[in-house]
Amino acid sequence: MASAPLIAITGATGFIGRYLVRELTARGYKIRILLRQPSSVPLDCSSAVIGDLARPKNTREAFDAASAVIHTAGVSATMTGVPEHDFRNLNSDATIGLARSAFASGVKRFVFLSSARAQAGPSAPVALTEADVPSPTDAYGRSKLAAEQGLAGLDGDWVALRLASTYGSGVSGNVADLVRLAASPYPLPFASLSARRSILSLQNLLSAIEHVVQFTEPLRRPLLVADPEPLTVAEMIAAMRAGLGRRAGLLPVPAAVLKAAFAAVGRAEAYRRLAEPLIVRTDALRALGWTAPLTTREGLAGLMRGWPNGAGPEN
Repeated sequence: MASAPLIAITGATGFIGRYLVRELTARGYKIRILLRQPSSVPLDCSSAVIGDLARPKNTREAFDAASAVIHTAGVSATMTGVPEHDFRNLNSDATIGLARSAFASGVKRFVFLSSARAQAGPSAPVALTEADVPSPTDAYGRSKLAAEQGLAGLDGDWVALRLASTYGSGVSGNVADLVRLAASPYPLPFASLSARRSILSLQNLLSAIEHVVQFTEPLRRPLLVADPEPLTVAEMIAAMRAGLGRRAGLLPVPAAVLKAAFAAVGRAEAYRRLAEPLIVRTDALRALGWTAPLTTREGLAGLMRGWPNGAGPEN
């Protein structure tokens, strides 16, 4: 890298933020982080500024001389019981205010980590593209879409990366549940499930972020991001167990039996995430020159190598 551009990152202590700080620093970027608590400063960053996204302070100092902002902070989809206005305040209003401050400080591009949930619910009958009319189904998705719409009204260059479910070391939520199942020694009854779902490795996410940060033309748009190939749940487990050096160990239990079993234990929503499709197309991002460095199977196998130390979900 000819010079070392300065990038400001929010959410640097979160699942995605920690990874970005470490890996972007290793690639030669100077990283400045915006934190709520001074005691949680990652060792990899060049500098840190203490502030509160809900009540922006110190933003001039945080964004001074930064070429880009990567905004990862916010309320996640896995946080249950959060009122809708909190999603709106922290995921929408805070994002718009932060971007406004960034542009006023001369930041060239604001990279917002949005979600495919800004466009659809937890499943969709057809593959998602940016040309679709967004139809979020919950407070989290609506808050992400509202943030994108707010960014579109500002005078500055921005991009909203609509991420598929993202996995890597320390993952939580539904992907973590699947990792735990794959790591178990037991045969799993998912061979008959045929719906394909898109997911996203941290490595491919990092590549996409670096691509849009370096992209020289204005963007001002949302872009879907996912691993190259959507897989069935059975294929995901087979890839993970391959990373452990094991056979797939999958049994062909009829989908109707599985659905009834999940409903009986109060996990009907979990069954939907296993059995219903959610395919994310990345044609628009690839048309800008991006190529995912890992296949989906490579990403999942790599996640499991080193299990249980260093791979998979945190407890």
